[in-house]
Amino acid sequence: MTMPHTELASVFPKIGFIGAGRLGCALAWCLDQNGAHVHAVASRSVDSANALATGCSACAVMSPQQVADECDLIFITTSDAAIAPTAQSIRWRPGSSVVHCSGATEVQVLGKALAEGAEVGGFHPMHTFADPVTAARTLSGCVITIEAGEPLSQRLSRLAMALGCTVNHLPAGMRVRYHASCGFASQFVNVLLAEGVRAWQSWGSTEQAALDAFLPMLRGTVASIESSGLAKGMPGPVSRGDTHTVERHVQALGDFDPEMASFYRALCRRSVPLAQKAGRIDDVQAASINSVLDAARSLPE
Repeated sequence: MTMPHTELASVFPKIGFIGAGRLGCALAWCLDQNGAHVHAVASRSVDSANALATGCSACAVMSPQQVADECDLIFITTSDAAIAPTAQSIRWRPGSSVVHCSGATEVQVLGKALAEGAEVGGFHPMHTFADPVTAARTLSGCVITIEAGEPLSQRLSRLAMALGCTVNHLPAGMRVRYHASCGFASQFVNVLLAEGVRAWQSWGSTEQAALDAFLPMLRGTVASIESSGLAKGMPGPVSRGDTHTVERHVQALGDFDPEMASFYRALCRRSVPLAQKAGRIDDVQAASINSVLDAARSLPE
């Protein structure tokens, strides 16, 4: 449930951004659209800073030190490698809040801000930012992972919920594992689709034709997962114990590209426990599928 715009602005009266890349722009614009006061932005690129500021109702371009001096909440939205040196280069105001938006970078890189009396934390939207305009429009509804001590954690949670987002609280020391886990639901989907497209193109078709066929199927799978869960929402031959089709898939892919066939076998092997969990196959069927996968592995590639 979102809070009134006036209450949102009261959580952090002045919000600033240091770094104006795709994530920074999308988050700043989304905050502004929901009534937060995005007061200032700093960036090594003047054009990027101006782009972020132009998308907000009353945002000024300043130096990083000015952003830190004037804002109550400062988002560091630089590249991951630049977060620590950026934090080190600034004199932090006691009582301010300094947060980075990296999924994999530990909050400890903001140690100088903490030592100088600021509150520090992590605020990572689990969303894609390839197009910041689209990301700003669709950010509401995503999960935002927060790592911070109190009272900052509670205030960041209020900010996230004001955007219509769900909050995931992360314990210290888990950021890298957490961020790696997100890859399975984000960029690795692209990899899986790319493998399917490559096989599809082998008979002279196009990437677009493959995607036109794959994407409705993918949406159907996601809908099944939403309604039935991971195990029961899984389609495909493994889920129904169709050993013969799995074997034929491995053979066909092996003729086309042995590495793709090896990748397919690894995915099938991970599929077997899910099919068993769903109650779709028994131990005998699982052993039969694994036997086919083992036999294919022993063939010369």
